[in-house]
Amino acid sequence: MALLTRIKGPRDLDRLSPDQLVELAGEIRAFLVEAVSKTGGHLGPNLGVVELTLALHRVFESPRDRILFDTGHQSYVHKLLTGRQDFSRLRAKGGLSGYPSRAESEHDVIENSHASTVLGWADGLAKANQVTGRTDRHVVAVIGDGALTGGMAWEALNNIAAAKDRPLVIVVNDNERSYAPTIGGLANHLATLRTTDGYERFLARTKEVLERTPLIGQPLYETLHGAKKGLKDFIAPQGMFEDLGLKYVGPIDGHDLEAVESALQRAKGFGGPVIVHCLTEKGRGYRPAEQDEADRFHAVPLIHPDTGLPVSAAGADWTSVFGEEMVRIGKEREDVVAITAAMLQPVGLERFADAFPERVYDVGIAEQHAAVSAAGLATGGLHPVVAVYATFLNRAFDQVLMDVALHKCGVTFVLDRAGVTGTDGASHNGMWDMSILQVVPGLRIAAPRDADQLRAQLREAVEVDDAPTVVRYSKGAVGPAVEAVGRIGGMDVLRRPAGPAAQDGADAGAGPRADVLLVSVGALAPMCLEVADLLDAQGISSTVVDPRWVKPVDTALPGLAAEHRVVVTVEDNGRAGGVGSAVSQALRDAGVDVPLRDFGIPQKFLDHATRKEVMAEIGLTAPDIARQVTGLVSRLEGRYDDEPAGVARD
Repeated sequence: MALLTRIKGPRDLDRLSPDQLVELAGEIRAFLVEAVSKTGGHLGPNLGVVELTLALHRVFESPRDRILFDTGHQSYVHKLLTGRQDFSRLRAKGGLSGYPSRAESEHDVIENSHASTVLGWADGLAKANQVTGRTDRHVVAVIGDGALTGGMAWEALNNIAAAKDRPLVIVVNDNERSYAPTIGGLANHLATLRTTDGYERFLARTKEVLERTPLIGQPLYETLHGAKKGLKDFIAPQGMFEDLGLKYVGPIDGHDLEAVESALQRAKGFGGPVIVHCLTEKGRGYRPAEQDEADRFHAVPLIHPDTGLPVSAAGADWTSVFGEEMVRIGKEREDVVAITAAMLQPVGLERFADAFPERVYDVGIAEQHAAVSAAGLATGGLHPVVAVYATFLNRAFDQVLMDVALHKCGVTFVLDRAGVTGTDGASHNGMWDMSILQVVPGLRIAAPRDADQLRAQLREAVEVDDAPTVVRYSKGAVGPAVEAVGRIGGMDVLRRPAGPAAQDGADAGAGPRADVLLVSVGALAPMCLEVADLLDAQGISSTVVDPRWVKPVDTALPGLAAEHRVVVTVEDNGRAGGVGSAVSQALRDAGVDVPLRDFGIPQKFLDHATRKEVMAEIGLTAPDIARQVTGLVSRLEGRYDDEPAGVARD
């Protein structure tokens, strides 16, 4: 790593010879494999952009020139070249973020790691440069071919192309895949471009020959250049970009550093919007990644660097439980189809796709389209299951509301990575879904507590054919089954208060009256049972219920709450407008005047750390909750003690 350790900032690259740059690229790849194998993270995307990132920082002068990365999971090389070479705590608390981070460096601009947004950012920054007269700087947006499937990218392109004299360089990092291979009409267009010689290369060779021809050479070249549109379409069908008014350069071998630098220099000097189309190989230089057809090691856990194999075998996780049950449902019901937004493997639909390839639709990174298309599928007599990360459903809220719910379409949305996800940082925590979806009329939300409930509630969801349903679950390993000891309305009773009367009316309700009603949401059931144990040790009795379906609030809940002195809700979702708020409103509507304390995620963007560390930081642990509930009960005791004689407590 002799060269890499000498790179403290982008301008250190200027002193390197072509041979040294090739050597540095090799060092960077070796560093990435060694470092990321110890921490986990996005390996494949970064191995694919080494030369491209070197060229970007040699041609442009960050941070004066703004280099923007769409999604940002390919920014590790950028971090190395901007002075951040301690990857020992990558994605861990106190260490480097797995995405660009303004807190880390002035070279980082966009922290949002949701795809297809970079061109909108670039458009705005370029306009700001123009309005403020900053003509000495450039804006460069790096976007993958997968992210170009998102509608926002094309909305931005339409605006970018409208200003012919506004400098803006768009680098299309074309590796044929986002997670999985990129699909759709755009992918086919880019594939056609990949298989032809680039127009710019052809024109340069022609110019060289003609300029050596006396008298007629230059006029012929100018005529040829004037007819370039027809020539381009003959050599490589680039009309899609040029019809928008965008200068097109490429396709360029993204691993030929000299070629990439040359293309970027030409784009830099053009004076208007330019697309530079670079062909790269995801996972390049690391054989295990190159041989991984699924996603070229897009994201890896801890692995053995020599083999690429996981350090430890992973146990059953929520995603795999969903995937297995989907296959079972698919065998029983031919009307069930699946939709993914370029994340077939990450959301667990790979097995379903293998079993029923004609019943899976990958729409690309286009969650809005996924929701509307699902409404059409439902209207056509099918039951679509749309599987996305919880944080990404935010992008399709209007379509869920106005296309699916308004039309009473039977669509099931399955939200993976709900709640605190941890290491991927603020934009990946699935902490908004149960809040924003509360306002959707008719929509129902299921929050399974364990694998058995996930299977059961997924089946319940796909039985609903006149309204949208949502099934949401956590990231990572699924815990042991949490058995119910009774049922009240549609709610499972997980614990009754201890005591000799506990068996009285066991089949009908929660048993004897308790001090606290704990309403446990989803995977937090084990923690809520731990809270109940801690309260019991303080002489505070409790009932623990799992509503199973948290929207709408179960009609039996207000009556049950009235039988307790305090109601406590615990959810892995933002407190504002979440399940706790909905329960509180239901109690008010029912005239039940019982103190309620809601525990959940505070409404702030959470730094990257492990899920356990984040939960401890925000106070969403059993000891923290038990301590606060004990204090609340104690204050109620004091209030009762101050009441005049003859005033009933109950």
